[in-house]
Amino acid sequence: MLKTIDPALNADILHALRSMGHGDRLALVDTNFPADSIARRTVRGSLLRMDNISAPRAIRAILSVFPLDTPLQPSVGRMEVMGAPDEMPAVQREVQAEVDRAEGASAPLYGIERFAFYDRAATAYCVIATGETRFYGCFMLTKGVVAPDASWSA
Repeated sequence: MLKTIDPALNADILHALRSMGHGDRLALVDTNFPADSIARRTVRGSLLRMDNISAPRAIRAILSVFPLDTPLQPSVGRMEVMGAPDEMPAVQREVQAEVDRAEGASAPLYGIERFAFYDRAATAYCVIATGETRFYGCFMLTKGVVAPDASWSA
């Protein structure tokens, strides 16, 4: 355990989040997503796991350390419901609330068509599988930047 680090963030996930750069993307996916096969095609090349927690809980943990690129663009995508792209199931509304809380303002999710989501996930930095069992619990996050802190200078 580490102080102030969410215990849902294991060492492999922390390493991946820290290794990512501005503009890199991560796919956070539900239990039905073909996570392992798609993760093999990512920059990291292997699947990361946050088992036994929901997508909103995983998003909360990730956003406790991960800056989004929201000042410039929508930075969290959601897999669109097939045949109803504007529909937002409960899991997506709950993730929207976590994103807004972390950002301190409204940061609307953008839709990604299901098969386009698969393609984008395969070119992401990494795929993180959750224990989310609800349909359409798949999200794409784009990393932003952290401003320099003068008090950290050597």
